[in-house]
Amino acid sequence: MRIISERMKDIPPSGTLKMLAKSKELEQKGRKIIHLEIGQPDFDTPPHIKEAAINALKEGFTKYTSSQGIPQLLAAIAEDTSMGGVSITPKNVIVTPGAKHAILLTMLATLNPGDEVLVPTPAWPTYFTTIKMAGGVDIQIPVDTYDESIVDKLRDGITRKTKMILINSPNNPLGDVMDKEVLNAIYQLAIEHDLLILSDEIYQKLVYDIGERAVSILSIDKACERTIIINGFSKAYSMTGWRLGYAVTSPEIVQNMIRIQQNSTTCPTSFVQAAGIVALQGSQEPVKRMIERFNERRKEITRLLNSIDGVKCSLPKGAFYVFPDFSELKLPSEIFALKLLENKGVATAPGVVFGKGGEYHLRLSYANALEEIRRGAGLIKELVEGEI
Repeated sequence: MRIISERMKDIPPSGTLKMLAKSKELEQKGRKIIHLEIGQPDFDTPPHIKEAAINALKEGFTKYTSSQGIPQLLAAIAEDTSMGGVSITPKNVIVTPGAKHAILLTMLATLNPGDEVLVPTPAWPTYFTTIKMAGGVDIQIPVDTYDESIVDKLRDGITRKTKMILINSPNNPLGDVMDKEVLNAIYQLAIEHDLLILSDEIYQKLVYDIGERAVSILSIDKACERTIIINGFSKAYSMTGWRLGYAVTSPEIVQNMIRIQQNSTTCPTSFVQAAGIVALQGSQEPVKRMIERFNERRKEITRLLNSIDGVKCSLPKGAFYVFPDFSELKLPSEIFALKLLENKGVATAPGVVFGKGGEYHLRLSYANALEEIRRGAGLIKELVEGEI
């Protein structure tokens, strides 16, 4: 008897979490590890958000909720999303246990077996696996930046099987951001070929030098006719372990996502949803302070990496990652990442797991203390210039 299903052959373990697990093993053996591999803010969840969850628990808010989410949070998300002439209602929103689950629900609700999804790469590996889990096919479109050149590359990838274009701005791992002109060109491409657009905007509030938020595709598709916006609380509010995300899209897609959630997770955690309301409607000062710290770190880590012989690193515009190019070393990224971890105690994510165009790169998160970033960059420099 074959115990494991055939579909699991196409579902690899998370390349980023795999490195985290390996680094934790070394820590258990007494090794000091500098964590630059995981996309998790090193700041605590703001006190007023934690207090909201505690109060909800004390008040007995511990039962099932609607599978769509509690009305107050749906309204808060709709209000937070309705900017620049966009008018979103709670009917356009579904709350999920993490943004990752919102992506999976989207794929299951919209893709048929064999449908193709165009994914500009390098990209977050979860996109590839969720597409496969829904029976779709990821078509990777290698890009260097998120400028207007991406539009022609996407156009060249369209076939009769194409169902969706997936974009992520600010981008993980590049840290690049699409401007409104590029987003509009992608939207026009989607209209021309009758495609859906999934826009992962989880890092939308984590931007530098370009305003308070990155431009949303909703500023163009204001009626949410063919777009699905993915967002959540993990990054901007340092709530990774709380598992609270959401999608904003057409009521038709929302209703089908609800049906899947009803038959899987039932609903997001009740008292966590109460905290989400306060996150959106309460003080945003903790977010601003975190961005100020990230801004200092992104400049420093970019400067330090570019000081290493043969290494090239662009200054990111958003999120909290750099994606330096180590191609002059001619060393596959998984081997390089393991060498860094085992020889120097620096944990990074190998670029190859981010798809086409990712090899010979490493993703480094600067969601860590500045002194740790400096130590980590120094150890990378030692390995690159000394031992390899």
